[in-house]
Amino acid sequence: MDEEGRRSYLGFLESRRERIIRLIAEAAARAGRDAGEVTLLAVSKTVGIEEVALAWEAGYRAFGENRPQELGRKLQGVAALPQMAGVRFDMIGNLQTNKINQVIGRVELVHSISSPHLAEAVSRRSEARGIVTRALVEVNVSGEESKSGLSPDDARASLDDLLALPGISLEGLMTMAPANDADAARRAFSGLRELRDDLRLRSGRELAVLSCGMSDDFQIAVEEGSTLVRLGRTVFDPSHEPALATS
Repeated sequence: MDEEGRRSYLGFLESRRERIIRLIAEAAARAGRDAGEVTLLAVSKTVGIEEVALAWEAGYRAFGENRPQELGRKLQGVAALPQMAGVRFDMIGNLQTNKINQVIGRVELVHSISSPHLAEAVSRRSEARGIVTRALVEVNVSGEESKSGLSPDDARASLDDLLALPGISLEGLMTMAPANDADAARRAFSGLRELRDDLRLRSGRELAVLSCGMSDDFQIAVEEGSTLVRLGRTVFDPSHEPALATS
């Protein structure tokens, strides 16, 4: 984009970020929470390096990608921008075992450990590299067939085995809510929090990260305990208006 376009888009990113932060703070206040507990992850899967660099300039510090190949492209582009030293990238999409080596050691957090088999593979390959991969268990709280992840019961049954894996540090849970249904989203997010609380009691582990809430439901997620929201369209698309929470 030309210089005028860059200035205009940067202005949008800055004002939209201020609005998002305000909406997160309002949702946190309604739940009696501290907004500082919530990490804002800008999902950059649909934009290029130029937009990511402008988002950094606007104040975003953490980004999420859902494809290993695109993650690699973004990391390569960012490496050429010294002003973005310290940028964080997370892997938020489905991870296939044959793509693990493209992800581990390159991201802050893997959100999508959707099976014990995948967890074991990530642990084994992390050990081979001499690293520990921070990860979240993906839980299909809503039970939708279209969504991946462990059922809550399977998450409970697998907990001890997952915690014992030496190449993974289990940091918490992730879920995706049903689309276009605020009540169902609220049930999914509260269900994730309740599951985490149960697993915390069983294991004695903090499991501090609850990754839930996207562009259309992030305020509901914050009200229900989310500590990390994953926002794409709301961050990068001027035509998308943040949805307001409904009680």
